[in-house]
Amino acid sequence: MTSRILIIVTSNARLGDTGKPTGFWAEELAAPYYALTDAGAQVDFASPAGGAAPLDPGSVKPAGENDAVVERFLADSALQTRLATTPRIADLDVGAYDALFFPGGHGTMWDLPGHPGVTHAVERAFATGKVIASVCHGAAGLVSARRPDGRSIVAGKRVNSFTDAEEAAVGLTGVVPFALETRLRELGGQFEGAAKWQPFVVRDGQLVTGQNPQSSALVAAALLEALKG
Repeated sequence: MTSRILIIVTSNARLGDTGKPTGFWAEELAAPYYALTDAGAQVDFASPAGGAAPLDPGSVKPAGENDAVVERFLADSALQTRLATTPRIADLDVGAYDALFFPGGHGTMWDLPGHPGVTHAVERAFATGKVIASVCHGAAGLVSARRPDGRSIVAGKRVNSFTDAEEAAVGLTGVVPFALETRLRELGGQFEGAAKWQPFVVRDGQLVTGQNPQSSALVAAALLEALKG
């Protein structure tokens, strides 16, 4: 039976009050998307606001200068059309999917936390034992979801995300609305991280979380493994 996976991407194209553009990070969407579809999974997209999902321009170089998976992404006109016309997450039946996946990019930090459609989707997926995966700032999609007893879904779980040290290294600690690693710890998550820019993924049951763009392929592999078992 073909696995159905819903990738939830940010709708936010602005880096806080800086006036600079942001969005989703190309590699963090492209590497998992192709790993999943090449493995035979059916992959759909959704976003908080619907419509075009903004690409962080800092995540791509001119054509011919990117990693192979990003070059494939940039040349994939069908995928670009799908990302330009995403449905609203609130309009989808997440019960039809076997897994949710959140790619990162700084855009996620503003519109995924607290969004009712995102929160409902994650809470329903968690309650029904579906796999929930994220990479880098995609873990912002997890921070508002609660269990029926009110505890965070990450409480007591081994988790990972873009680290506070990495946020400081890119100079955005004072720009993002909160520090993602710190928030996951405050919610009761058992945060495990690697050194800056090292590929790293944690799986704890149905939760799969990766640290940075370099972890994208590892997250996809762990997600596929979780779907098998």
